[in-house]
Amino acid sequence: MQRNELMDGLRGYFLVFMLINHLIFIGGYWMLLINHNQLAFVEDAQGFVFLSGLLVGMVYSRKMAKSGYEAASRQIWGRAFELYRYAMATVLVVLLAAMILPHARHIWFDWLGGTSFRDPLRLAAIAAFLFQPTFMDILPQYVVYMLLAPPVVWLCLRGRWLEVMFVSAALWMAAQLGLQRLVTEAVNNWLLRGDQQGIRVSFNLLGWQIVFFSGLVLGVLTASRKVDWSKVFRPEATLLPKLALSICIFFLPLRIATAHDLLPQSVLDKFTTMEVRADFSLVYLINFPAAAIVLVWLLIAGPKHASPRIRSFAAGARWVLSLSFLRLLGRHSLHVYVWHVAIVYLVYYIDQRTPQFSQLTKTLIALISVMLLSLPALWRERKRLGGEPPAIVPG
Repeated sequence: MQRNELMDGLRGYFLVFMLINHLIFIGGYWMLLINHNQLAFVEDAQGFVFLSGLLVGMVYSRKMAKSGYEAASRQIWGRAFELYRYAMATVLVVLLAAMILPHARHIWFDWLGGTSFRDPLRLAAIAAFLFQPTFMDILPQYVVYMLLAPPVVWLCLRGRWLEVMFVSAALWMAAQLGLQRLVTEAVNNWLLRGDQQGIRVSFNLLGWQIVFFSGLVLGVLTASRKVDWSKVFRPEATLLPKLALSICIFFLPLRIATAHDLLPQSVLDKFTTMEVRADFSLVYLINFPAAAIVLVWLLIAGPKHASPRIRSFAAGARWVLSLSFLRLLGRHSLHVYVWHVAIVYLVYYIDQRTPQFSQLTKTLIALISVMLLSLPALWRERKRLGGEPPAIVPG
């Protein structure tokens, strides 16, 4: 299967800005302001999870159609357990570092809590994805979704994708109503430790699953040729992108106003109930697809549009996503994600152990960190330097 290079570039883009957003310095740093999340309720994690689901649907639906349900399921579950090992290895490495580096346990306390090798219940909670250290939370939800992916792919191949999306929407609604707390509250009280932390997750699985599985459904429909995106996104068909752009424009001032506390408290209190990032609440559910539609239309239909300005925007977007560095990261996105966790923890440790850096120094550290982000991808493609094509690994 020929990889979609623009998709790789987009995942690489999300990884770069995920790293930039996760780097934490005393006093902050200006590069946090050069992200699309400053202008919309659209973040790198959403795009990363959606594209992962899209690629799973595209790749494994073809394998399931060719080799059968059992063979494809074994491959999906094998991939899930591989990623599980990466997630656990990341935690173990950080815990070892916390034991070895001076004052690391104190510096990382807000991210790790009181987690240590002497607390088997906390380690069991981490292994069960009930306690997720800071910045180690995308892989766990991805593993869970991968474990559930085989029957979903099978249903979509048999034309039952509407039923899949109905169930996904129902689960999303359950997350907005907090129904998961009927179970999680009791588990949280049982797991509560001396650091006053029990269950610790950044993403509500019931809410965020709609991002992954909507991508998976679209991936299956694409791979099975039940939808032709060049016909959906045509240069002359501008109603859908205009509506999507209108939604983005509507949310633009709201994003700025909420970020800088410019709304009256009474309005903010109401708005924030629909803007819960952890649950992927209504504001994100509306804004993210709208931004995605605008971008996809620009990439597919934009180059053929009659307007020179739109063609220029499309050319610029395609040029950015075609950068070899971004495509390199995107081809090995989950390995790069694991490595980005190590970079973030190390930079934070150094920043806390030294006098406050200047903005110039912070910028240089961030740029060096972005360059270092490519190391696992370069290692995995080392054979390519000898002329061998890189292995295609979905997700």
